[in-house]
Amino acid sequence: MERILRIGMGFWESRTLLSAVELGVFTVLGHRQLTVAELEDELGLHPRASRDFFDALVAMEMLRRSNGRYANTADTATYLDRNGSEYVGGFLEMASDRLYGFWGGLTEALRTGLPQNEARNGGDFFTALYRDPERLRDFQRAMTGLSMPSAHALAEVFPWQRWKTVADIGTAQGGLLRTVLELAPHLHGIGYDLPAVEPLFTEHVAPMADRIEFQPGDFFTDELPTADVLVLGHILHDWDLPTKRMLLEKAYRALPDGGAILVYEALIDDDRRTNLPGLLMSLNMLIETPGGFDFTAAELREWLAEAGFQEACHEHLAGAESMVWAVK
Repeated sequence: MERILRIGMGFWESRTLLSAVELGVFTVLGHRQLTVAELEDELGLHPRASRDFFDALVAMEMLRRSNGRYANTADTATYLDRNGSEYVGGFLEMASDRLYGFWGGLTEALRTGLPQNEARNGGDFFTALYRDPERLRDFQRAMTGLSMPSAHALAEVFPWQRWKTVADIGTAQGGLLRTVLELAPHLHGIGYDLPAVEPLFTEHVAPMADRIEFQPGDFFTDELPTADVLVLGHILHDWDLPTKRMLLEKAYRALPDGGAILVYEALIDDDRRTNLPGLLMSLNMLIETPGGFDFTAAELREWLAEAGFQEACHEHLAGAESMVWAVK
């Protein structure tokens, strides 16, 4: 019974963390240690429940408390302080502002198969996002932070020495390219994304600008860039099966003989029993997209073979994520 209730009431814990991020608790603390009264003053909180709020974060191991003073943990100092270089709270801010409410429509989505986000009222989150440079910067920064564990693993385990050029499709800030090229100095990289992303990309990859270039494009209407390796990270799950197949076919056409495609996602385990984050991400695609869904490595290998690729390999990267790569 305890486990059933804990899962069923899991939104209590989730909402507490999301509110802490929204309020800026971890940023206000930074590297300081503050009392309840000091935090109330700096955050503008009513005293009725603030101690319960902070102590709940302690019980959740999101804060530390010693001698009546609260401080960040190592993880929250690294990932949830807006002033840090590895801040991922932007994604949680979006979850707080958007996804938390939209997931209240999961039952309706399961009954109808329809998205429950801004599309219900004729809106489009991503169109609005790409029109606002500051919101786009925060979102791209958050995506970079979330991708870094897999990017570091990918840089180490993929046999980059076999090829000379790599293009990252939907590159965002170019965090993956920068990480890979730091460990593979022989490589040159291409970041491929919508034109609005270019200033953010150029800024982020500036330390190795002589080895990385930006190529604007829309993979629905344009061909993919030519490179020895094409990377599609967190791309395919956004789309329905015909679009997934179309993108894989475009990748096949763009690659030279002997080139490779590399796809990484929170791939669902082939038995569909253990990778809960991958399964929940697929439900999030139901909430957010008209036809997107996550998939298993076995399904991906099948689609790659249909597109003409051979020698597909599946390797774990970090956390819930893994990659499948194959050769033309």
